[in-house]
Amino acid sequence: MWSSSNSPTAELARRRALLRVLVLLPVLALPVPAAASPLEGLSRWGSGDFRRFGFLIYSATLWAGSDPQRPPLALRLDYKRSISGAAIVDASVREMRRFVSDSQRLQAWGEQMRQVFPDVEPGDHILGVYRSGIAYFYQGERLLGEIAAPGFAAAFFAIWLDSRSSAPELRAALLSRPAG
Repeated sequence: MWSSSNSPTAELARRRALLRVLVLLPVLALPVPAAASPLEGLSRWGSGDFRRFGFLIYSATLWAGSDPQRPPLALRLDYKRSISGAAIVDASVREMRRFVSDSQRLQAWGEQMRQVFPDVEPGDHILGVYRSGIAYFYQGERLLGEIAAPGFAAAFFAIWLDSRSSAPELRAALLSRPAG
């Protein structure tokens, strides 16, 4: 009498499993395509420095399609000072008040940003990408998070790109297309 582990049915199941593994091995060895770059399809526009009270806080660089004030676009901030994530959030909310008057909305956005923005040190950078109404934030190659709340991405990127920006010289530098 056959035991269940030595039965013809069990043997057939083992052979089928081995065959599935042998068929899948070559597929598993294929290279996995790299994730698309957050800057894919964008061209470098301008760059400039942001200073407060004479101190260099960060350098900014803008990437965009044909219109640097409409998505898709990306803004990279290269930090020159140590700044806590909470301070980045507070400054962002303060600046977004220029464009959004709804305090509850700003408070909710602040809470979402607190989940995304890390503390930064000199030499760190954060890349913000605005696509299809969503803001994505990266540090190096790592996605820190995304905020898809309606209106958030437009208000966040307006900090630098809107004509009411508190840093008009930086705005002008970002919106200027480099020669060449």
